[in-house]
Amino acid sequence: MIMAARFFVDTNVLVYAHDAGAGAKHEAARSLVERLWEERAGVLSTQVLQEFYVNVRRKALRPMPLDDVRQTIEDYLRWTVIVNDGGAIIRAMDLADRCGISFWDGLIADAANQAGAKILYSEDLNHGQEYGSVRVTNPFLT
Repeated sequence: MIMAARFFVDTNVLVYAHDAGAGAKHEAARSLVERLWEERAGVLSTQVLQEFYVNVRRKALRPMPLDDVRQTIEDYLRWTVIVNDGGAIIRAMDLADRCGISFWDGLIADAANQAGAKILYSEDLNHGQEYGSVRVTNPFLT
């Protein structure tokens, strides 16, 4: 059986996809997320969904209504969702130390690897950097 390609989406991309005030980044992120929905190739982690909630409810200039956030997260739960367990914490610590990234970014990279993703879409990590079998792609570079 051939496994379909999987693509991990970091929190910043997800937030931009739902923030119409983000201009060109909104359009790029929205287009990417729509494509991943169509291809059924999107992957997230519980961390991404948690950070999404905090960002669109508490950090946004125009916070999303709670019911909208709940529905959006329920929709994304249909994607492949990686749950960070104890092993993920240890692997993220090692990855952060080895690669000089934050622990939180280490959790993201580890989750992408655990999902078997080929690409990790992120604005925060270095474009082109590889972490295990996953490569970071910044979808906002033109």
